[in-house]
Amino acid sequence: MSTPDIYIALPVLNEYENLEKLFYYLENQDLPFKKLVVCVNNYDHWWDRDDKIVLCENNLKSLTFLREYKGFELQLIDMSSPGKGWPGKKGGIGWARKTITDAICREANENDIIVSMDADTEYPENYLSAIRDTFESRPVFDGIALPYYHRLAGDETDRLILRYEIYMRNYLLNMLRIGNPYAFTALGSAMSFTAGACKRAGGLTPVKSGEDFYFLQKLVKNGRVSPWTGTLAYPSPRLSDRVGFGTGPALIKGKNKDWSSYPIYSWKAFDKVGRTFDLFGELQKSDIDTPMSPYLDGVFGLENLWEPLRSNYRDRLNFVRACRNKVDGLRILQFLRSERKSDPATDEVILLDNLLVLFPDKKAKVYRDRFRNLSFDDTAIEELNSLREILFARENLLRQRAIPLN
Repeated sequence: MSTPDIYIALPVLNEYENLEKLFYYLENQDLPFKKLVVCVNNYDHWWDRDDKIVLCENNLKSLTFLREYKGFELQLIDMSSPGKGWPGKKGGIGWARKTITDAICREANENDIIVSMDADTEYPENYLSAIRDTFESRPVFDGIALPYYHRLAGDETDRLILRYEIYMRNYLLNMLRIGNPYAFTALGSAMSFTAGACKRAGGLTPVKSGEDFYFLQKLVKNGRVSPWTGTLAYPSPRLSDRVGFGTGPALIKGKNKDWSSYPIYSWKAFDKVGRTFDLFGELQKSDIDTPMSPYLDGVFGLENLWEPLRSNYRDRLNFVRACRNKVDGLRILQFLRSERKSDPATDEVILLDNLLVLFPDKKAKVYRDRFRNLSFDDTAIEELNSLREILFARENLLRQRAIPLN
């Protein structure tokens, strides 16, 4: 098999001030790439809106910068200029990423690598080489959900980004702990996949936000996603409302003391998910109750949830895979939220309780005692950052342990 080429997929909206720095990171990669494909995008009707025209004008500056660039090969997709922007019925980050990846897939070979980036993210010089090494050494993987780390800015956003990152790490740590196939963190700035896998998955689903989550979920259903590679991305901790949910909107809501969409889920809820997945093989024989049964019956509205799968998938392995595809990452997240609503404990209390199962006994007790007075509102930034660092180190260890030996 030939050495894969690397394509970089970059959506741009209101990113002119970040492009020069991003191009510095790209120019200093220790592995060359074939092409950068950029989609500068906004809704066409924004040109007529006083509150949005500043974004369109910023995009015009980006278009000029990109057209004048004379370095590496660059393909520019203009979905921003007057008359070329998104129509009212489609648009946003999902359509931008889909437009870019579709364009790449039309020319790329099956084993060529697509690296999804964002303009406001920092990428170390080994970023591309580490990604290629992972795909070449572990061809079983169709995609990678890369590790990430938000640098602190030294201002009021630090408390917000630490709270959000602790939420994300608690989620992934528990998903890795129970060995769930949907154990990934979805960041459009920190994911990569082969062109062949993208095609087999039917491409990106162009939702207005969460396109990274839904796409990684599709990759899991069609193959395997690695949670680890030997590098990491440094996403921006800026407040942004360009998408419906994700880091930017989370920080905006958090600034208003609203973390209801990003709670700390209990290890007990994750264990219910884990036990349910462990029972999928038994469900091929007959109906049995699982910890998620009441929730799943309510969601799917079926008196007999599993019989259709038994009829269509006689082989045990395929039946279990069908169950995993049905109870996917979205259903798991919805289940966790439903469980959280019935738990009166605070996020801090739940997190401290989680430490006892996320770490070996001695460390767990030390950490729980150290952070026994944890308050996301009042604990010093330095202590919150120490907690983040502890969770980050544990997460990376579990990410690595999730990689097969061959």
